[in-house]
Amino acid sequence: MSESNQHVVVVGAGVAGLSAAIDLSARGYNVTVLERAATAGGKMRSVAVGNASIDGGPTVFTKRWVFEDLFADAGASLSDCLSLTRATTLARHAWDGDTGTTFDLYADQRETEQAINDLAGGDEAARFAGFCAHIKGIFDPLDHSFMRAQRPSPLALVRRIGPTRIADLMRIAPMRSMWGALGKHFHDPRLRQLFGRYATYCGSSPFQAPATLMLVAHVEQTGVWLVEGGMYALTQALATLATDRGARLRCDAHVASVDLKDGHVRGVTLASGEHIPADVVVSAADAAAIASGALGPDIARAVAPIAPKDRSLSAIVWSAHARTSGFDLSHHNVFFSRDYAREFRELFGERRAPTEPTIYVCAQDRGTHHQPTGPERLQILMNAPADGDTNPMTKGELDRCETTTFALLDRCGLTLTEHAAPPDRTSPADFHRMFPSTGGALYGLANHGPWATFRRPGARTTIPGLYLASGSIHPGPGVPMAALSGRLAAESIATDFASKTRQYPAVTSGGTSTVSATMASTASR
Repeated sequence: MSESNQHVVVVGAGVAGLSAAIDLSARGYNVTVLERAATAGGKMRSVAVGNASIDGGPTVFTKRWVFEDLFADAGASLSDCLSLTRATTLARHAWDGDTGTTFDLYADQRETEQAINDLAGGDEAARFAGFCAHIKGIFDPLDHSFMRAQRPSPLALVRRIGPTRIADLMRIAPMRSMWGALGKHFHDPRLRQLFGRYATYCGSSPFQAPATLMLVAHVEQTGVWLVEGGMYALTQALATLATDRGARLRCDAHVASVDLKDGHVRGVTLASGEHIPADVVVSAADAAAIASGALGPDIARAVAPIAPKDRSLSAIVWSAHARTSGFDLSHHNVFFSRDYAREFRELFGERRAPTEPTIYVCAQDRGTHHQPTGPERLQILMNAPADGDTNPMTKGELDRCETTTFALLDRCGLTLTEHAAPPDRTSPADFHRMFPSTGGALYGLANHGPWATFRRPGARTTIPGLYLASGSIHPGPGVPMAALSGRLAAESIATDFASKTRQYPAVTSGGTSTVSATMASTASR
């Protein structure tokens, strides 16, 4: 059967689903993308507040090379489709109870060292330099052997890295907690808190996540990019490229079941009753949706269920369009709580919204080509437990969280006035409705303990013709990682169906990826 005769249905038009659709369409597969929502994007959604469109999902764009490779391998150019500006300031930080103290983390390591010297002294600046070398040593051996490759077992990962790189294996430190490791690098509690926050990029607690996750700080140092038009512009660029390469995108198309015949995928059935035949199905829904039977009982066994206690974080998100004063916002801003240990104990131990939360604010109009002169677009986020199905928060609880959040911002000097329209509020229960079976978890499985990352499913399943892609699948959460999961699913399909392609990763007998010509040229970035 030729590629053009093979029909692939992709369930979900998020970053992972669209990335898989681009690769498969560019190869000549007959691709249909089905999205239950009214628009493409998945978690990378846009929220309307009055006449403003505000990013309501991911706001951090890193690993630009992932998308450069994706576009190039489809015969397009990322820079022709999207306007990107490299951020010079990675994030601005403030601490509740430390009025007037702000700290900027810069893209340039020397600038950050000087800022740390000003904040906490020369010894701490020197320790930061050592930290940077250490986290690069974590990232480098995992980049090609884990993040860009099909999911390995722990033993297979050791084989990929190689027995001659024992020092690299020791540096990865999966057995040590992130919080414990950070205590070795930083003596100032503010810096330990600041770099501990990178665990939340994976929806996890720094007190339970492995020290390996410190590599996220290195990823940001290699480049954070601001997207003209907001992150939703990336969704639009991906959807356009997929359809330009021949994929059909259908929104408002709720897949009720993936259908099997004689144990093989034979298509999907929509909630409307329409049956769509397919040789291959890529589920780009959360893995929990499959395990719960939300995509039909026939494929529920394809992935292991996730216990509610093992879910990653959810969030309460306010999308606002208002004037700001009193605090000079950067694009990315973090306002830290006074008691970090208590915050995460409440989130994961007591399963409740924190009494004193850490708040993230994305000032979408800052740092791009146009600075705001009036009301500006803001995403305001506090972490919350992913219990939107089992223990949804009451309106009173949500109102108290809102009061707590804006009181913290006010104590740190940030005031919001002249709202162009009432802010939109999204709760864990709302996220659960948008992404069924998750409880509102935004990152799949919490990355707690040394083996959690190996519990994420890979692209292949035990059901012939069924493949997986999403932030809940290997290599994990985050915009570029979701794109990589889509590419790994497409790679698996091409390999399993013995397709011949040009300039695309092929799987070797050892299971690792052989990079495309484009990817090879960027491997040193």
